[in-house]
Amino acid sequence: MSLYRTFSAADAVEYARQFGAVPDPHALVTADEIGDGNLNLVFKIRDTRGVSRVIVKQALPYVRCVGESWPLTLDRARIEAETLLVHAQYCPQHTVKVLHHDAALAVMVQEDLSRLRIWRRELVDGQTYPHAAVQVGEYLAQALFHTSDFYQHPHEKKAAVARFINPELCQITEDLFFTDPYRDHERNRFDAELRPAVEALWHDASLKRAVVALKHRFLASAEALLHGDIHSGSIFVGPTTLKVIDAEFGFYGPIGFDIGTVLGNLLLNFCGLPGLLAPREVAAARDNRLQDITALWSAFAARFSALVHEHGRDPALAESGYAEQFLKHVWQDTLGYAGTELIRRAIGFSHVADLRSRRQARHACQRHAVELGKTLILTAGDIPDVAALLARVRQSGA
Repeated sequence: MSLYRTFSAADAVEYARQFGAVPDPHALVTADEIGDGNLNLVFKIRDTRGVSRVIVKQALPYVRCVGESWPLTLDRARIEAETLLVHAQYCPQHTVKVLHHDAALAVMVQEDLSRLRIWRRELVDGQTYPHAAVQVGEYLAQALFHTSDFYQHPHEKKAAVARFINPELCQITEDLFFTDPYRDHERNRFDAELRPAVEALWHDASLKRAVVALKHRFLASAEALLHGDIHSGSIFVGPTTLKVIDAEFGFYGPIGFDIGTVLGNLLLNFCGLPGLLAPREVAAARDNRLQDITALWSAFAARFSALVHEHGRDPALAESGYAEQFLKHVWQDTLGYAGTELIRRAIGFSHVADLRSRRQARHACQRHAVELGKTLILTAGDIPDVAALLARVRQSGA
């Protein structure tokens, strides 16, 4: 008989008292359910003064935003906790701390991050965090290098690939990123004004072949243990601090997917800024996003290369020049996956606040995201470095 039960607020408080690692557990008295995502219950556990002390997160056996008609595995809670624990081994400063998890209950207790802000909300409000992109690059380099063939013993890696097989969550990604937006599907969501641009996607054979190639690499390339859903809404930021959360989509896949997802979200904000800020503020905010993109890739590539040269364990993969060659492959993947993120967020199932502006401006921003996404997917091979990318992005926004 399954031990699983859906937590109430009272259940979450009692669980936090047992497993929250707070020095005064009986001071925990109330819980606010704050989950605003598509999948889980999330409780803030507060003490007698109303201060949030820990987070209790529980997976539901279905997609929350749809209901029981879309059932979903509870094993994603184990995968999320174990992904975060593995990443925290190598980058604890930028990974949310998991205090406890229970696979049978699909529940996890995490450190409270109330002192920080969700990066997407800050970007939408025009706030700048100069260190954030470098910190994300550091997180990605550490987590992805240490779970790749450059570092892991082949036997350990193969066992880990099996442990992190995540078919149901990967299926969601495969559908929402690479399939649904490129056909007439009920999960797509867009205003009638965008239909001509959307139908052009559905009939663009060259684009669809390029997306199929990206999907095939997503299916077949077990390069490292990915976060799997690292967008600006799953990153908390402060003036000098950054923490990554929400890794239930974790699995072994192509390194460029994680980097491309973050980069794509920075570009979504770039596209959406004319509908979010006053006209006099847009140019400076867009320059900040381009600086973020440069900082993100530069930090990732420099740290990943240094880790290969200093800590790589496979002598063949340490061959002079190979790490640089591999990073060129990652860069091309990054551009393509960033393009799919732009398109799916503009017309697919999961929209983002960056593109939810005034109606007239919203359509222009969404069209910009779609066109920029197409450009990145189709011309990734002609964009050799981040400077060339910035030139393409600036041209798209002119």
